[in-house]
Amino acid sequence: MKAALLISRRIVLAEDAFAELKVWHVPTSVPASAHGYKYRLAYVVRDECLLRYDNERGKGDHKHVGEVEQPYSFSTIETLIDDFFRDIEGLRP
Repeated sequence: MKAALLISRRIVLAEDAFAELKVWHVPTSVPASAHGYKYRLAYVVRDECLLRYDNERGKGDHKHVGEVEQPYSFSTIETLIDDFFRDIEGLRP
């Protein structure tokens, strides 16, 4: 089984800002993650990524807020997306 793209969406939040969501179901867990998903969620303002959630190979689930990388405790895709948009709201003026 190959990776199956579940979500591929760009959401325009302002004239100069958007959120991009990519989620795949993968046949085996990404190393350092304990679930069957690969994801990348980004919040970009004026061509600068202010927030990114991902589970990069070998790093596991984490998020980047500006220059700071923090661990993220993954539970479900729905919670991941809710947490991502909650963090966006905290960053918006």
